[in-house]
Amino acid sequence: MDWSAATLWWVVAGVLVAAELASGTFYLLMLALGAAAAALAAHLRLPLTGQLVAAAMMGGGAVALWHLRRQRGPASAPAAENRDLNLDIGERVQVERWDAQGQARVHHRGADWAARYGGSGTPTPGSHVIRAIEGSELLLDREAN
Repeated sequence: MDWSAATLWWVVAGVLVAAELASGTFYLLMLALGAAAAALAAHLRLPLTGQLVAAAMMGGGAVALWHLRRQRGPASAPAAENRDLNLDIGERVQVERWDAQGQARVHHRGADWAARYGGSGTPTPGSHVIRAIEGSELLLDREAN
């Protein structure tokens, strides 16, 4: 079986898309765009150098543009405080009592958790909001009324 250059470029693009789906690295999708551009250049019967230039311009340009877009966008919250990564952030828990070190045990989603007060002032029993999760410990703050 004799494969054309365009077929090889399409296979490379497909492998890059599959690798992106497996890894979640969006940059691989940009490189797949470059391979697709090279395949189109091969369909136009451009020589190998033209195909490589098309791949480099499209793939490299897309990676550079995506990098600039991400750099200029707002920074995401740290993982311990990011509700997109942990759906418990922002949930309410009831604290029965605090110890002298500002720690407590709370019941959340069917389990007992260690909790630490992260707000200002002295912790008081009552309703609190999960502000962050650090390891297996909830960082709580007073619930805003």
